[in-house]
Amino acid sequence: MSMFDKTTKALEKSLDFMLLRQNVVSANVANAETPGYKAKKVDFEEKLSSALDLNGPNQMKSAAKGHFPVGHNHLNAITADVYDNPDVAMNNDGNTVDMEKEMATLNENSIRYKAATQLINKKLGKLKYAITGGR
Repeated sequence: MSMFDKTTKALEKSLDFMLLRQNVVSANVANAETPGYKAKKVDFEEKLSSALDLNGPNQMKSAAKGHFPVGHNHLNAITADVYDNPDVAMNNDGNTVDMEKEMATLNENSIRYKAATQLINKKLGKLKYAITGGR
């Protein structure tokens, strides 16, 4: 049995994906003046949510190695989708970076990252409390 539960693993995976999103959006901002640059987007929330639902009361298990990953280690197999952002308009020079949207995404991602970090810290604090017997 693992010392860390499904929530901790999901938070860890979320932090990894949010770091990726931060890097992709930062690259978009850095290339805002580059002619022909296509803004990228990162999506992972739906896959993460779906993977967490697989571990519910009727937990699924795969019967063969070729099956899709489910059960205990299914969170490890999740990947983020990075693709050209279809939600933005193209400028005259072919660039698709919308600075207002990119900055809003950076701010939202930063807030979510801080919240996930605080949740992990609280879970680790509870573990420390249990180990030390409340001392």
